[in-house]
Amino acid sequence: MKTISINRKSLFSLIAGIALSIFFISCTKDSNNGNSQMYNTSGNASGAQENPQVATAGTGTLSGTYNATTNNWQYTVNWSTLSSTASAVEIHGPASAGVNASLLLALTIVVPGVSGSASGNVTLTDQQEAWLLAGQLYYTVLTATNITGEIRGQISASLQ
Repeated sequence: MKTISINRKSLFSLIAGIALSIFFISCTKDSNNGNSQMYNTSGNASGAQENPQVATAGTGTLSGTYNATTNNWQYTVNWSTLSSTASAVEIHGPASAGVNASLLLALTIVVPGVSGSASGNVTLTDQQEAWLLAGQLYYTVLTATNITGEIRGQISASLQ
């Protein structure tokens, strides 16, 4: 029978190498050389993007940041010149531009009116995150005049 001899220094190096490998492999999807993966989100809205299209002078913008480490999305939606007071701001998906999809989130209106804003933050699920990063979410601003949406904007995300 053959005996294999390993000195303590070699054994320690082997164990340390395995432990380090396990540590790096176990890092989450969200690590980026120790930095959080942060994304800028944006989207411009108009009646022409609604399906079916809406004739309106209303416009809107969405801006925000998404933290892929915490799944926290901070957003601000501003709109102006709607036909009547905004009644809701919603996120829908998954959908490409011009395609309708299911309601995912209702956002909080902080300044109601024909010109106003919605802002806050929400925690996305992993599936919602995937749709956001793939450009498959859109927002819509609803009014009494256009109860299914007066303006709509596709949301894009870009790595900071």
